[in-house]
Amino acid sequence: MSVQSSSWQTRFAGLEKLVGNTPLLEIRLRYRGEPRVLFAKAESFNMTGSIKDRMALHVLERAYAEGTISPGDRIAEATSGNTGISFSAIGRALGHQVTIFMPDWMSRERIDLIRSFGAEIRMISREAGGFLGSIAAAEALAAEDRSVFLPRQFSNVANAEAHALHTGPELWSQLEAAGHRPAAFVAGVGTGGTVMGVAQAWRANDPRIRVHPLEPLESPTLTTGKKVGRHRIQGISDEFIPDLLKLDSLNEIVSVADGDAILMAQQLTSTLGLAVGISSGANLLGALMVQNSLGGDQVVATVFPDSNKKYLSTDLLREEPVKPDYLTPHVELTGAAVHGRMCAFCQ
Repeated sequence: MSVQSSSWQTRFAGLEKLVGNTPLLEIRLRYRGEPRVLFAKAESFNMTGSIKDRMALHVLERAYAEGTISPGDRIAEATSGNTGISFSAIGRALGHQVTIFMPDWMSRERIDLIRSFGAEIRMISREAGGFLGSIAAAEALAAEDRSVFLPRQFSNVANAEAHALHTGPELWSQLEAAGHRPAAFVAGVGTGGTVMGVAQAWRANDPRIRVHPLEPLESPTLTTGKKVGRHRIQGISDEFIPDLLKLDSLNEIVSVADGDAILMAQQLTSTLGLAVGISSGANLLGALMVQNSLGGDQVVATVFPDSNKKYLSTDLLREEPVKPDYLTPHVELTGAAVHGRMCAFCQ
């Protein structure tokens, strides 16, 4: 169905019912025998199963309101996966053709999902520039055709705004309703939109709130300022520091080994029945590390960005060796409670 068959405001109002207002998980565990509690938003409940639906929907809605996209325009974006899936689904729901540029080492499931939504996908090899090459290719397409709309997720302020207006306030209200006052938020950095948006929303309530960006230990791009090494936590730490990310406004960078993240994601699934991706395992470990630094009774929250369904062909489903400095072997997951969706955010 085309956007032309109804007003764009009506179409977005319908899509908004499928995005956001996700449950909050209370993860109970023992760390080296000490009882702990951590909190995570279950973002697999979004339309296509990831947190990127929030950003894609808000970016497109802002673009329509500002007149920078019109019915019939093609959407083109460079992505490591989830963003491409989100723009493919939401773009097609709005009647747009979609072209996705993506490094060719992303999971098979990501590629297949993008194609299933009717989007065109162009894979970029390491030799052709990898992620930076994907961005360059999207920019080149737009330069050739003025009817191409580029979301530019890494620099578009509407990305962070989506989390400042929705993710952050939802999470704060859910914690408050459960009787908790948060001390810190931790999340892996892909575009930087989540940490920057949550920081904006939370610090409006309490300027003392700590917000920590997370990166893979094997590829400390944020720490070094340049691409270093390779890692297996798809969706974060691409090949550069995003324009959206302002490290000087955030707290210390948290580093998590990709093998440790895989082990924790496996444990969340096999022990608690929470089907999460690798970055969710990394985020929970990062939240635990920050809680260790603040005190075991402090309320630390994160997000579980997506489910395990996009990683079935990756190391997530393979046996992962344990290294001496990993945290997961010292974590016993003991249970999870679900804090439901907040009526204040019901669409």
